[in-house]
Amino acid sequence: MSEVKLSAETRTEFGKGAARRIRRDNKVPGVLYGHGSDPLHLTLPGHELLLALRTSNVLIALDIDGKSNELAIPKSVQRDPIKGFLEHVDLQLVKRGETVSVEIPVQAEGELAPGGYLLEYVLDALPVEAEATHIPESVTVSVEGLEAGASILAKDIALPSGTKLGVDGETVVLQVLAAQAEEPAAEGEGEEAAEA
Repeated sequence: MSEVKLSAETRTEFGKGAARRIRRDNKVPGVLYGHGSDPLHLTLPGHELLLALRTSNVLIALDIDGKSNELAIPKSVQRDPIKGFLEHVDLQLVKRGETVSVEIPVQAEGELAPGGYLLEYVLDALPVEAEATHIPESVTVSVEGLEAGASILAKDIALPSGTKLGVDGETVVLQVLAAQAEEPAAEGEGEEAAEA
Protein backbone atom coordinates (compact mmCIF):
# COMPACT_ATOMS: atom_id res chain seq x y z
CA MET A 1 0.00 0.00 0.00
CA SER A 2 1.30 3.40 -0.90
CA GLU A 3 1.86 6.18 1.61
CA VAL A 4 1.88 9.77 0.38
CA LYS A 5 3.25 12.72 2.33
CA LEU A 6 1.32 15.99 2.11
CA SER A 7 1.75 19.32 3.85
CA ALA A 8 -1.47 20.76 5.27
CA GLU A 9 -2.42 24.01 6.95
CA THR A 10 -5.13 24.50 9.53
CA ARG A 11 -7.82 26.92 8.39
CA THR A 12 -9.99 29.29 10.36
CA GLU A 13 -12.19 30.63 7.54
CA PHE A 14 -15.34 28.69 6.68
CA GLY A 15 -18.24 28.94 4.25
CA LYS A 16 -18.61 29.10 0.48
CA GLY A 17 -16.60 32.30 0.02
CA ALA A 18 -13.63 30.96 1.97
CA ALA A 19 -13.80 27.63 0.10
CA ARG A 20 -13.79 29.47 -3.26
CA ARG A 21 -10.72 31.50 -2.23
CA ILE A 22 -8.93 28.28 -1.20
CA ARG A 23 -9.75 26.60 -4.54
CA ARG A 24 -8.63 29.71 -6.47
CA ASP A 25 -5.18 29.23 -4.87
CA ASN A 26 -5.08 25.66 -6.25
CA LYS A 27 -5.79 24.17 -2.84
CA VAL A 28 -8.58 22.00 -1.43
CA PRO A 29 -10.51 22.48 1.81
CA GLY A 30 -10.77 19.37 3.96
CA VAL A 31 -11.65 18.01 7.39
CA LEU A 32 -9.65 15.54 9.47
CA TYR A 33 -11.66 13.62 12.09
CA GLY A 34 -11.56 10.46 14.18
CA HIS A 35 -10.41 8.96 17.47
CA GLY A 36 -12.82 11.16 19.44
CA SER A 37 -10.89 14.34 18.64
CA ASP A 38 -12.52 17.54 17.44
CA PRO A 39 -12.65 17.85 13.65
CA LEU A 40 -9.64 19.72 12.30
CA HIS A 41 -10.29 21.95 9.28
CA LEU A 42 -7.42 21.88 6.80
CA THR A 43 -6.23 23.34 3.53
CA LEU A 44 -4.45 20.77 1.33
CA PRO A 45 -2.35 21.19 -1.85
CA GLY A 46 -4.70 20.56 -4.79
CA HIS A 47 -2.43 18.94 -7.38
CA GLU A 48 -0.60 16.66 -4.91
CA LEU A 49 -3.91 15.56 -3.35
CA LEU A 50 -5.39 14.83 -6.80
CA LEU A 51 -2.40 12.62 -7.65
CA ALA A 52 -2.62 10.84 -4.26
CA LEU A 53 -6.32 10.07 -4.70
CA ARG A 54 -5.64 8.15 -7.93
CA THR A 55 -4.79 5.22 -5.64
CA SER A 56 -7.85 3.86 -3.83
CA ASN A 57 -7.61 3.93 -0.01
CA VAL A 58 -4.28 5.76 -0.14
CA LEU A 59 -2.60 6.31 3.23
CA ILE A 60 -1.81 10.01 3.62
CA ALA A 61 0.91 11.18 6.02
CA LEU A 62 -0.07 14.75 6.89
CA ASP A 63 2.45 17.33 8.06
CA ILE A 64 0.09 19.84 9.69
CA ASP A 65 1.53 23.37 9.96
CA GLY A 66 4.98 21.80 10.29
CA LYS A 67 4.13 20.91 13.91
CA SER A 68 2.33 17.58 13.96
CA ASN A 69 2.27 14.46 11.80
CA GLU A 70 -0.89 12.41 11.39
CA LEU A 71 -1.90 9.42 9.28
CA ALA A 72 -5.25 9.52 7.46
CA ILE A 73 -7.26 7.76 4.78
CA PRO A 74 -9.79 9.49 2.49
CA LYS A 75 -13.40 8.79 3.49
CA SER A 76 -15.35 11.18 1.27
CA VAL A 77 -14.21 13.11 -1.81
CA GLN A 78 -16.40 15.74 -3.45
CA ARG A 79 -15.66 16.70 -7.06
CA ASP A 80 -17.14 19.29 -9.35
CA PRO A 81 -19.70 17.32 -11.41
CA ILE A 82 -18.75 19.01 -14.69
CA LYS A 83 -15.05 19.92 -14.49
CA GLY A 84 -14.03 17.11 -12.12
CA PHE A 85 -11.75 19.18 -9.89
CA LEU A 86 -11.65 18.48 -6.14
CA GLU A 87 -14.05 20.57 -4.06
CA HIS A 88 -13.65 19.04 -0.59
CA VAL A 89 -12.18 15.99 1.11
CA ASP A 90 -12.98 14.25 4.42
CA LEU A 91 -10.04 12.40 5.96
CA GLN A 92 -10.25 9.82 8.75
CA LEU A 93 -7.46 9.77 11.31
CA VAL A 94 -5.83 6.33 11.65
CA LYS A 95 -2.99 4.86 13.68
CA ARG A 96 -0.47 2.19 12.70
CA GLY A 97 -1.76 -1.23 13.74
CA GLU A 98 -5.40 -0.06 13.84
CA THR A 99 -8.06 -1.98 11.88
CA VAL A 100 -10.20 0.13 9.54
CA SER A 101 -13.25 -0.60 7.38
CA VAL A 102 -12.74 0.26 3.70
CA GLU A 103 -13.93 -0.82 0.25
CA ILE A 104 -11.40 -2.21 -2.20
CA PRO A 105 -11.95 -2.41 -5.98
CA VAL A 106 -12.83 -5.81 -7.50
CA GLN A 107 -11.08 -6.69 -10.79
CA ALA A 108 -12.02 -9.67 -12.97
CA GLU A 109 -9.50 -11.57 -15.08
CA GLY A 110 -9.91 -14.31 -17.66
CA GLU A 111 -12.38 -15.04 -20.45
CA LEU A 112 -15.96 -16.19 -19.96
CA ALA A 113 -17.04 -19.38 -21.72
CA PRO A 114 -17.92 -18.88 -25.42
CA GLY A 115 -21.54 -17.94 -26.02
CA GLY A 116 -21.86 -14.16 -25.67
CA TYR A 117 -22.21 -14.06 -21.88
CA LEU A 118 -22.10 -10.83 -19.91
CA LEU A 119 -20.27 -10.28 -16.61
CA GLU A 120 -22.21 -8.17 -14.11
CA TYR A 121 -20.47 -6.50 -11.17
CA VAL A 122 -23.04 -6.65 -8.37
CA LEU A 123 -20.37 -5.07 -6.15
CA ASP A 124 -17.56 -3.17 -7.85
CA ALA A 125 -15.88 -2.63 -4.49
CA LEU A 126 -15.66 -5.21 -1.70
CA PRO A 127 -16.10 -4.03 1.93
CA VAL A 128 -13.23 -5.34 4.06
CA GLU A 129 -11.51 -4.75 7.36
CA ALA A 130 -7.72 -4.36 7.24
CA GLU A 131 -4.83 -2.88 9.19
CA ALA A 132 -4.58 0.82 8.30
CA THR A 133 -1.07 0.58 6.86
CA HIS A 134 -1.73 -2.68 4.95
CA ILE A 135 -4.93 -1.99 2.99
CA PRO A 136 -4.93 -3.99 -0.27
CA GLU A 137 -5.20 -1.84 -3.40
CA SER A 138 -7.64 -4.28 -5.04
CA VAL A 139 -8.69 -7.95 -5.30
CA THR A 140 -8.54 -9.96 -8.50
CA VAL A 141 -11.11 -12.65 -9.30
CA SER A 142 -10.79 -15.25 -12.08
CA VAL A 143 -13.88 -15.65 -14.27
CA GLU A 144 -12.17 -18.05 -16.69
CA GLY A 145 -14.71 -20.34 -18.42
CA LEU A 146 -17.75 -19.28 -16.36
CA GLU A 147 -21.17 -19.65 -18.01
CA ALA A 148 -24.58 -18.01 -17.53
CA GLY A 149 -25.95 -18.50 -14.04
CA ALA A 150 -22.52 -18.68 -12.38
CA SER A 151 -21.93 -16.38 -9.40
CA ILE A 152 -18.89 -15.48 -7.37
CA LEU A 153 -19.67 -14.91 -3.70
CA ALA A 154 -17.70 -12.75 -1.29
CA LYS A 155 -16.47 -15.87 0.57
CA ASP A 156 -15.02 -17.23 -2.73
CA ILE A 157 -12.59 -14.31 -3.07
CA ALA A 158 -9.07 -14.88 -1.77
CA LEU A 159 -8.07 -11.96 0.44
CA PRO A 160 -4.53 -11.02 1.44
CA SER A 161 -3.49 -12.15 4.93
CA GLY A 162 -4.67 -9.81 7.67
CA THR A 163 -7.73 -8.75 5.66
CA LYS A 164 -11.26 -9.86 6.62
CA LEU A 165 -14.57 -9.59 4.80
CA GLY A 166 -16.77 -6.69 5.85
CA VAL A 167 -19.92 -8.27 4.34
CA ASP A 168 -21.77 -11.58 4.64
CA GLY A 169 -19.85 -14.34 2.83
CA GLU A 170 -22.98 -15.25 0.83
CA THR A 171 -23.11 -11.78 -0.80
CA VAL A 172 -22.94 -12.02 -4.61
CA VAL A 173 -20.04 -9.97 -5.98
CA LEU A 174 -20.02 -11.03 -9.67
CA GLN A 175 -22.50 -12.96 -11.77
CA VAL A 176 -22.59 -14.17 -15.35
CA LEU A 177 -25.68 -13.40 -17.43
CA ALA A 178 -26.82 -14.69 -20.81
CA ALA A 179 -26.81 -11.93 -23.40
CA GLN A 180 -30.36 -11.16 -24.49
CA ALA A 181 -31.08 -10.58 -28.16
CA GLU A 182 -33.45 -7.79 -29.10
CA GLU A 183 -36.88 -9.00 -30.10
CA PRO A 184 -37.65 -8.40 -33.78
CA ALA A 185 -40.33 -5.81 -34.42
CA ALA A 186 -43.76 -7.33 -34.98
CA GLU A 187 -45.02 -7.26 -38.57
CA GLY A 188 -46.80 -4.05 -39.42
CA GLU A 189 -44.97 -1.91 -36.83
CA GLY A 190 -42.12 -1.15 -39.24
CA GLU A 191 -44.54 -0.32 -42.06
CA GLU A 192 -46.51 2.08 -39.84
CA ALA A 193 -43.31 3.80 -38.76
CA ALA A 194 -42.22 4.16 -42.42
CA GLU A 195 -45.59 5.71 -43.38
CA ALA A 196 -45.41 8.21 -40.52
